Amino acid sequence: MQRIYLDHAATTPVDARVLQKMLPCFTDHFGNAHSLHAFGRRAVAAVDAARDAVASLLGAKPQEIYFTSGGTEADNWALRGAVHANAGRGRHVIISAVEHPAVRAAARLLAQEGFAVSAAPVGADGVLDLAAFAGLLRGDTVLAAVMAVNNETGAVQPLAEISRLCRERGVLLFCDAVQAAGAYVLDVNAPPVDLLSISSHKFYGPKGVGALYVREGVRIAPLVAGGEQERGLRGGTVNVPGIVGMAEALTIARAQLPEAQARMAALCENFVRRALHEIEGAQLNGPRTPCSSLAAGGRLYSLANFTFAGADGPALLALLDRLGVAASGGSACSSGSPEPSLVLRAMGRPDTLARSGVRFSFGRENTEEEAEEVLSRLKRALAQLRAK
Repeated sequence: MQRIYLDHAATTPVDARVLQKMLPCFTDHFGNAHSLHAFGRRAVAAVDAARDAVASLLGAKPQEIYFTSGGTEADNWALRGAVHANAGRGRHVIISAVEHPAVRAAARLLAQEGFAVSAAPVGADGVLDLAAFAGLLRGDTVLAAVMAVNNETGAVQPLAEISRLCRERGVLLFCDAVQAAGAYVLDVNAPPVDLLSISSHKFYGPKGVGALYVREGVRIAPLVAGGEQERGLRGGTVNVPGIVGMAEALTIARAQLPEAQARMAALCENFVRRALHEIEGAQLNGPRTPCSSLAAGGRLYSLANFTFAGADGPALLALLDRLGVAASGGSACSSGSPEPSLVLRAMGRPDTLARSGVRFSFGRENTEEEAEEVLSRLKRALAQLRAK
């Protein structure tokens, strides 16, 4: 039985070209990037080149890029580091109601530390309610956190309007761009954001490495103490192979974006159209229209989240796995939780449906034949579950 992977929103395989770029960092250039001898100088040169590349691809300056262990660390650092360092400006924080678990957990910690935290609501399509967001802004609001693309539904958020509102009120804006990186052109100046996070394994790079952009002039407190790495703000031995791999993966993703985007969009849109037409009780969670640009709004073109009437989500996922299809219920970071999806609940779905979301996310390597086969196996799985 052919196994088909449609969970690219959770993680992607490492591109062979990325692996080849990384291999010398394990052997020839294995030195500690903070050692002063020749081995260390070769390692730091590789890190510097990667920092330059990532900065260029994000429209940033090299000194504004800080390497992390991934998106979760970058999200925590952005939220907690920036809020603590700028507490003199205010002690109120806004996050959207559909943020990644890392952002929600960091916000809970801030609330426990005495900061005021508000959650901005979204509509039934998962897109931020701009009027409600504007109403939450107040004189002591220090930071707002709104992701670029939701990891469960693919809903693209109206960052241009959010950025304008924050700029008018002098509020720092943090954007979790983990699900957007590699899928769209990112530019930290269009619209302007103050902090932005990415994670390598979402765009065919290695796991365990990410980056945080911090606009020059924005103060941020260290999250990881213990060394002078990353200009004294993030201690720990530098992950040279991972950083080199991430830069290469982002470079490749940008170079082939138009072609990859068109192909994945066609595959996913045909899958969505047929599922809604051919499967009774199928409901798409998130905007109906896929988009090729963050400025356009809509849904991430390679992702579709469904609920199916009369089918329990976890049971359907387990049966799909037995049938050789890898999908997911939403964020991999909350996959162990028995609770309904907080994202779907925020969109107004009742708990019965919020427990039943199934996410299919396409990647570069998927084919039309695979999409057709998944649709066939999905129908078979639903028939089995509904017959019980």
